[in-house]
Amino acid sequence: MDNFGDNLMLMRKRKKLSQAGLGKLIGTSGDVVGRYERGDITPSIEVVAKMADALEVSIDYLIGKTSFLFDKEILERIEAMSRLSEENKTFVFRLLDMVLRDIRAEQAYLK
Repeated sequence: MDNFGDNLMLMRKRKKLSQAGLGKLIGTSGDVVGRYERGDITPSIEVVAKMADALEVSIDYLIGKTSFLFDKEILERIEAMSRLSEENKTFVFRLLDMVLRDIRAEQAYLK
């Protein structure tokens, strides 16, 4: 959990939460959240899961295993796509590829 404290503080601030505010959401005090952020103490996996839920990020992001921030809306759509038939998934992927290609071309043109 090398970057845990830094990631926790960054996401807490992005959500415009105080340490006390996050503490309330996860069932602890602001002082304890501060100690997590400074690396004075290490939270249990259950507490990390509560933090990830409250901050709408993955546990992997909080503990520094990935730098990719998962957008909750994107994750919900990915989950919905996973339930599609293979034929429909292929259609969605082709459509997405076309849109992304057009966006990249537009961005390159504007540079």
